[in-house]
Amino acid sequence: MKSQHHSHSSTSSKAHDSASCSQSQGGFSQPQGTPSQLQELSQYQGSSSSSTGTVPSSSQSSHSSSGTLSSLETVSTQELCSIPEDQEPEEPGPAPWARLWALQDGFSNLDCVNDNYWFGRDKSCEYCFDGPLLRRTDKYRTYSKKHFRIFREMGPKNCYIVYIEDHSGNGTFVNTELIGKGKRCPLSNNSEIALSLCRNKVFVFFDLTVDDQSVYPKELRDEYIMSKTLGSGACGEVKMAFERKTCQKVAIKIISKRRFALGSSREADTSPSVETEIEILKKLNHPCIIKIKDVFDAEDYYIVLELMEGGELFDRVVGNKRLKEATCKLYFYQMLVAVQYLHENGIIHRDLKPENVLLSSQEEDCLIKITDFGQSKILGETSLMRTLCGTPTYLAPEVLVSNGTAGYSRAVDCWSLGVILFICLSGYPPFSEHKTQVSLKDQITSGKYNFIPEVWTDVSEEALDLVKKLLVVDPKARLTTEEALNHPWLQDEYMKKKFQDLLVQEKNSVTLPVAPAQTSGQKRPLELEVEGMPSTKRLSVCGAVL
Repeated sequence: MKSQHHSHSSTSSKAHDSASCSQSQGGFSQPQGTPSQLQELSQYQGSSSSSTGTVPSSSQSSHSSSGTLSSLETVSTQELCSIPEDQEPEEPGPAPWARLWALQDGFSNLDCVNDNYWFGRDKSCEYCFDGPLLRRTDKYRTYSKKHFRIFREMGPKNCYIVYIEDHSGNGTFVNTELIGKGKRCPLSNNSEIALSLCRNKVFVFFDLTVDDQSVYPKELRDEYIMSKTLGSGACGEVKMAFERKTCQKVAIKIISKRRFALGSSREADTSPSVETEIEILKKLNHPCIIKIKDVFDAEDYYIVLELMEGGELFDRVVGNKRLKEATCKLYFYQMLVAVQYLHENGIIHRDLKPENVLLSSQEEDCLIKITDFGQSKILGETSLMRTLCGTPTYLAPEVLVSNGTAGYSRAVDCWSLGVILFICLSGYPPFSEHKTQVSLKDQITSGKYNFIPEVWTDVSEEALDLVKKLLVVDPKARLTTEEALNHPWLQDEYMKKKFQDLLVQEKNSVTLPVAPAQTSGQKRPLELEVEGMPSTKRLSVCGAVL
């Protein structure tokens, strides 16, 4: 993708001069500029633009070739309508989520309001190639009855993902790359769409809901298409993205170096560098730990992670919701084996909480993965962590008592796991300042959790026993991950088999179809779409249409 930087005003004026703007409600308008003027808009690709102020508005008027409205004599007074009395104001239509800007004569602009649009010569298409000007062009018969479609689907965090899907005989191209018949790829802001030939650019796609790609480092843009924001925190945000080679969805965590440096200024000088810690975390390989796929060190850190479609465990327990005990057991078993793996590799997470436990799908029985190692520390042979961090509700007593001045061990993670299990089984937190005068710190350091007997009547004695043995104030007496895994509650072969089956499903899961390896430079004959003729008998024009 190009990364030319034009000013917003100059780019907008080009767009205004080149064509009239689309109508709302997914309507069309015929471009008014010359083909050369329209072609200027293709240079918009990769330029600095966002969803505000850079894409021609659908409410603007058509312009003359000079870019200004003509004199008043061009509008006769007989054409002016009087305003009826007591007229009810029209309700505004739905706002478009995307705009297709036509680059050639015969094509019209389109404001996308619906979730699905078919493009082609067939009359059933929402965008039908049936204009008289278009019918007279040499390229018209190379377009398929149903050439391609653009649609959007709901993704993680209620964010829409936009795709383009090729259904043509001669090909649909995005930024000169062939999609491939029956295949799809994500469609990003400022993408150029070409039909039948990679140089036959017909549309520029504007996603009106996302930021421009050019704000991200080039090396990142070369490999990933950035999409919607999934979440944000103190040090940065998480965005969904697509790997260009495979169309696979990923999550990219952006960590602000400036804010991270401010937060780390209190750390001991002996603590490992961010780069060292990331390199160690990249080597982690466990099915219940989010895999770091790549890291880009630019103005900020860009950490590429696998994307979990099921969201956070927090969303399933928030608002006094509780999980079935069998579901709790499946999730907690996975948390334990993940944290045990971390500890065996000298890593303490330090910030375990439901928000940092991600689910692989919306199904109740699914894989979970531990994420967010922003607070983790790599342990040396003799060093222990001495910094106070983490979420107070889930912090171990020894952390609060020492105010972070004394070393503490991996037992802090086992305490946090106990708090998570308590919440999953009961639907409420063990320590809370709700309806009590006792401070959160005093509740935690004394180990006096809020036990409501009637809530726990449906929970087995074995499950409650494991909770009690994890929420022990003395870290030396607290269960380790290994001891917890050997607890009677988790000696459930049916649950463990279900976990293994889920691992097999994940391994065999099918990703989105990948665009073929054929490059845009390869020459191939075009096929004329002849009415009623089978595809095997279509005439090859072998480059006659240019």
